[in-house]
Amino acid sequence: MPQPNRRSAPFYMTATTQFGLEEVLAEELRQLGAKIEKVGQRAIEFVGDTQLLYEACLWCRTAMRILRPFAGFYARDEKALYREVGRIDWSKYIRQDQTFAITAVVNKSTFDHSLFVAQLTKDAIVDQFRNRTGSRPSVDVKNPDIRLHLHMIENDVVLSLDASGESLHKRGYRQQTNVAPLNEALAAGLLLLAGWDGKKTLIDPMCGSGTLLTEAALIAQRIAPGLYHQGKFGFENWSDFDAALWESVQLDARQARIEEPQAYLAGSDLSREFIALARENVAAADLEDYIRFGVRDVKEAKAPAREEPGIVIMNPPYGERIGEEAEMDALYKTIGDTLKSGFQGYDAYIFTGNLEAAKRIGLKASRRIPLYNGPIDCRLLKYELYQGTRKVSKPE
Repeated sequence: MPQPNRRSAPFYMTATTQFGLEEVLAEELRQLGAKIEKVGQRAIEFVGDTQLLYEACLWCRTAMRILRPFAGFYARDEKALYREVGRIDWSKYIRQDQTFAITAVVNKSTFDHSLFVAQLTKDAIVDQFRNRTGSRPSVDVKNPDIRLHLHMIENDVVLSLDASGESLHKRGYRQQTNVAPLNEALAAGLLLLAGWDGKKTLIDPMCGSGTLLTEAALIAQRIAPGLYHQGKFGFENWSDFDAALWESVQLDARQARIEEPQAYLAGSDLSREFIALARENVAAADLEDYIRFGVRDVKEAKAPAREEPGIVIMNPPYGERIGEEAEMDALYKTIGDTLKSGFQGYDAYIFTGNLEAAKRIGLKASRRIPLYNGPIDCRLLKYELYQGTRKVSKPE
């Protein structure tokens, strides 16, 4: 691993994300000065130095994890995997008094089981320590000091250190976990896919617990999401951790924050409880000055009178339960009516996993971006709501 005094020596890294956000994340990394090597499925390979690694963990809004590959080999069978892992000098990466955990992802290989691969790798590491020193580091699956990531494709293995610690999408401002909100990285991704610039009016008339608006405020006020990260980042436990550099990267991030509100952000929801939760989250993130909330049915929602038209965005319910079809059809028809009557001149973005009900919106989508919300196949649908005499679109 590069020594702290060779701060500028560049190395390879991988940033992981969700399906459909790859180009958005690649652009985020470019803005930080990364050299993009490959945009893959849910992963970006890039080159940068230690400072960029720290900044990526702090600033990337759509990343789940930042990984640092340090070893690669071919493993034909179990013996070979055990042998190759045992050839690595593990004292460079894990101290005896540290805990560690391994996540394994196995694709198209003769090993059919990722848990088995993780177990075998763990055994090889632990045996090396025991043979050399008589004692061994412990495994802690919940909260390890060192997270290792093993990726195996067709028996080619890459081992990486996980720089993130807790997944980066868990920002730490969310006060409750009992509702099923949008994950924060996905919420940020939707805003960036919508091309929102952090300046235009942004309205969410079905805001739930406010994740889209909270992420919007972070973008508008130039706040690094990693400043909310709970616990240590993974790289803080590495042998080459540069505390002074990390301190200065954090200081730069704190100073980048803009205090003056940059955009008109407003959300409403029919549920009083949701609006109360949204206010709690926003207070926890110290963003009360930037977002307005109100309790209101979506059919009452309309654009603020004194603001320039911008973007209206929402993630309505999908109606997973049996027998909700009629209810969903009615809801999506109401959404369409609200957009037509209340938001002329705006661009509307609807993120939904119910593509049947979305037809009831009654407008022609000018873009349909495939994404997932957890396991649910979704689309981000864009509708251009023309001012005044709306152009009549041909029926689909």
